[in-house]
Amino acid sequence: MKPSNPGVLVGVVVVFAVVTWGFLQGAYSSLPQVPWTAIPTFLLLAIGEAYTGWLTRARINRKEGTTPPEPLVVARLAALAKATALAASGLAGVFAGFFIHTLGMFDIPGPRQDALVAAGSLVSAVLLICAALFLEYCCRVPEDPNHQGQRPA
Repeated sequence: MKPSNPGVLVGVVVVFAVVTWGFLQGAYSSLPQVPWTAIPTFLLLAIGEAYTGWLTRARINRKEGTTPPEPLVVARLAALAKATALAASGLAGVFAGFFIHTLGMFDIPGPRQDALVAAGSLVSAVLLICAALFLEYCCRVPEDPNHQGQRPA
């Protein structure tokens, strides 16, 4: 499995933001307000993934008082991290599209509320992406100190 490509994640954010912004041009007035519950949800998920990454890294590096992790568990955590980063990128794009669309109507109370909630959701989604990338990084196998840059025969 290859590490996540940040360029792909940024591309997903941009594509989702443009599509959402385009959709909102005609449908914004018929939609309910943006829910604020995404902010704490994304933040709790980010904290959980970052903490899991920290614990996993300690176990992979065989810190004192830890047991080595099962390889399948680490592979599953890496897959979770990749999936979370991609899903959070899509949701960050959706909230970015909402924010861009409502920014022009900031003087009206309803759209102002939507803009603030979308901005908070966007920031928390970006933090979730960062936590997912950190978890993915923590699942990497450390380099062998005895390995001198030579490929095994």
